[in-house]
Amino acid sequence: MRELIGEALGTFILTLFGCGSVAVAVLFGEYGSIFQIAIVWGLAVTLAIYVTRHLCPAHLNPAVSVAMVVGKRMAAGKLPGYLLAQFIGAFLAGGLLLLLFNPSIEAYELAHSIERGTAASVDTARMFGEYYPNPGDASVATVSMPLAIVAEMVGTFVLVLFIFCFTEDCNVGRPDSNIAPLFIGLTVSICITLIAPLTQACFNPARDFGPRMVAWIGGWGSAAFPDSSGGAFFVYILGPILGGVLATWFFLYVLEPSMKKTGK
Repeated sequence: MRELIGEALGTFILTLFGCGSVAVAVLFGEYGSIFQIAIVWGLAVTLAIYVTRHLCPAHLNPAVSVAMVVGKRMAAGKLPGYLLAQFIGAFLAGGLLLLLFNPSIEAYELAHSIERGTAASVDTARMFGEYYPNPGDASVATVSMPLAIVAEMVGTFVLVLFIFCFTEDCNVGRPDSNIAPLFIGLTVSICITLIAPLTQACFNPARDFGPRMVAWIGGWGSAAFPDSSGGAFFVYILGPILGGVLATWFFLYVLEPSMKKTGK
């Protein structure tokens, strides 16, 4: 139970501050660039890990938890509880954001003639769930579902691979464990600056699905989902999980043996 509370709390923290930064950017015009939002997300991840790392492994991300099971760093029997806790944490964070910002969202919708639940309301729904192409970047003409899946796989691949490299003893160049969360947060920030123009940069199925369900319940309905072809699942759930699994295999069968051989 202690581990599940930690996973729920940590996912709540990173979702609250990360999605909150997007909400502030959309509603109030703050944060003038992706870089600024990316830094907030990275700090949110860092703080969430520091707060919960003595309660749980601080995965705070289903893609990371699945990767740890595949890499035999966690028992498979723990996975369902971890996933549920992470989704609950993200859902509660999305609910709190809706509670805090709903009056501002309504004012924004009124000022921009947006009816919640229509296609135009994606402009506000993106504060909760992710979309491809990024609705906030008009320069991207089109992002197909296959490209979006690959983008999410690449971002999560890098994140999970770096988590292994920052935490495994075989890497003599890893940072001290006391500052490893900071490097993990910086990795999230860097990946966001690369992928966000395409897919808003999820890399975390819980962070996407939990707030997305809040938007669905909160009146956005079908507009809470990126398309009618299952993009919410294939891009933002399956893509990150596949990216994490591939990163695990790459670390286990390529990097780790090489690092151990070098260490000898």
